[in-house]
Amino acid sequence: MNLHQFRFVQEAARRNLNLTEAAKALHTSQPGVSKAIIELEEELGIEIFARHGKRLKRITEPGQHVLKSIEVILREINNLKRIGDQFSTQDSGTLSIATTHTQARYVLPVPVASLRKAYPKVNVSLHQGAPDQVARMVLDESAEIGIATESLSNYPDLITLPCYEWQHVLVLPIGHPLAHQTRITLEDLSQWPLVTYHPSFTGRTRIDTAFAQKHLTPRIALEAIDSDVIKTYVRLGMGVGIVAEMAVRDAADTDLVVRPGGNLFGKNMARVAFKRGSYLRNFVLDFAAMLSERLDRDLITKALEGRAEDYQL
Repeated sequence: MNLHQFRFVQEAARRNLNLTEAAKALHTSQPGVSKAIIELEEELGIEIFARHGKRLKRITEPGQHVLKSIEVILREINNLKRIGDQFSTQDSGTLSIATTHTQARYVLPVPVASLRKAYPKVNVSLHQGAPDQVARMVLDESAEIGIATESLSNYPDLITLPCYEWQHVLVLPIGHPLAHQTRITLEDLSQWPLVTYHPSFTGRTRIDTAFAQKHLTPRIALEAIDSDVIKTYVRLGMGVGIVAEMAVRDAADTDLVVRPGGNLFGKNMARVAFKRGSYLRNFVLDFAAMLSERLDRDLITKALEGRAEDYQL
């Protein structure tokens, strides 16, 4: 048995048993993938996949156990590579970060700049996506660290730590009738078109839940994943904007009225995620500690070692 066989089996499972897609992802041929999997099955004396003709139909019960072992083996192989990188190049390399647009645009610039100052030879690669995509990138090891508000804590193979708390705010044109109210309620908002995030982004679930608990139906005029896009359409009179508070700190926003929304929608917790069991290089640990006063290298290391009682914040 060999690592190529392990990777072929893992990728076939990831690609919903589609060997053609698995071969494309691994830059090889479909017959080569199929042959390698069959050879591994013959060596182990079990079927990893049940078949209908030449097509894979499902993962067998022993195949589930094989996949778990392959996951551990390949993870440790990657850890060995990182350990080698760590001690051969102590202060250089690439930090891959998976995050959402809001985090990349409004939260990460300062810690990324601090990292570059501390480690000038380290390059930073930002991968932006929806929270579920962020989680998947960390699990697939295309990113070493993930930062988002939703979804990260839903994956048992991720270690997630609270990073910082934030709330939504309302943004309105200066002349909007609600801009002059001292207290704005959900009932008030339900009377106006709203411009806010796509349902899977930036705490949108809290917004929907708040209205549902009051038995109100919000009038969503426009959904977007980009806070700047939301503010642009608010300026055009499309409706009342609901955005993350960190998105309204620019001097360019002086033409908008900002009202806190924590009393309406509650607080949100941004979280940082690492793949369980992964080995993190020094500059990755230092960058994570730069994200929040809640975090430090010792706490992150304990979390990665699985000592949950040591890192409850």
